Amino acid sequence: MLFGELGRLLNVEHLVTLAVIAACIAALVTAARLSPGAWTVAASRALAVLIVANECGWWVWLGFQHTWSAGYALPLQLCDVVAFVAAAALWTRHRLLVELTYFWGVAGTANGLLSPDLPDHFPSYLFLQYFIAHGTIVAAALLLVIGLRITPRQGAVARVLALTLALVVLDAGVNLVSGGNYMYLRHTPDVPSLLDLMGPWPWYIVEAAGLAVAIFVALDLPFAIGRNRRQNNRAIEARR
Repeated sequence: MLFGELGRLLNVEHLVTLAVIAACIAALVTAARLSPGAWTVAASRALAVLIVANECGWWVWLGFQHTWSAGYALPLQLCDVVAFVAAAALWTRHRLLVELTYFWGVAGTANGLLSPDLPDHFPSYLFLQYFIAHGTIVAAALLLVIGLRITPRQGAVARVLALTLALVVLDAGVNLVSGGNYMYLRHTPDVPSLLDLMGPWPWYIVEAAGLAVAIFVALDLPFAIGRNRRQNNRAIEARR
């Protein structure tokens, strides 16, 4: 049943949207990697402004619709948090912010592109806002790490996991007070998602945590190999 629902989710509208986002990200990252220069600062900051403006625009929309609620509109979902982290990383290029943007953006936000928690269709405001929000975060993550070569440092996985756990604890407390479902700690999304394959509550949370660790390690693996190679080369040079 789940895979049938996922098949209906990946319709032409969705696939075209993903293709456009992928093409834009690929063009930006390739340009930054092949032609680095001062223009990347302006491009990074323009992307940061777009991310924040798009995020704030959603709150304005909720206000006009009189639908704002502490149960779902606080900036506590992972994608909301990483939006502001990504904007700060693009503006400052701070290494910890870049690491958070990379691991959270690629491991978490990219999944939101594949299985959007969204009932609306193009060209509604919510459709555009959702895909701009998720697409720009993934763009920021890949631009910073692949395009601008600000790669994760030794211990990045442990740092990101610790901060992820801190966010989970915060969201769990807010969920108890507000009745919300931040980070899907109370139940899985209403649309088909990978969490549906992980069993009932609370086991899907445990399995999702294990999967997150595995994905973080996999995302860091190419850079870990590079770090080890550089360390070995330095050790060889030191012995000469």
